[in-house]
Amino acid sequence: MAAVTRLGMLGLAAAATLAACGPIPRADAERVCASRFQPTRALSGTVKAGVSNGNLSQGYELDFQPGVDFGDPNAGYTACVQRKSGEYPSRPLYQIGG
Repeated sequence: MAAVTRLGMLGLAAAATLAACGPIPRADAERVCASRFQPTRALSGTVKAGVSNGNLSQGYELDFQPGVDFGDPNAGYTACVQRKSGEYPSRPLYQIGG
């Protein structure tokens, strides 16, 4: 009897794991994929240097966001939504804005 219960629990765990791999709602997939395919600024920053009352002041700030080229962003977005939800997006990426 214990072997049957153990086997049943294993089957239940396997079913739960497979259910987690299933599609997600289209709206959720659109939100996740839109954030992934929005354009990013690659590199920006400021540098300052100066002298005040005989003291040297300096500083810098650098903002680096590596951009990945996915080719056509709308094609990547559409494929991402299809892969995650099993459905086409309700609207193209360029209509989402951001």
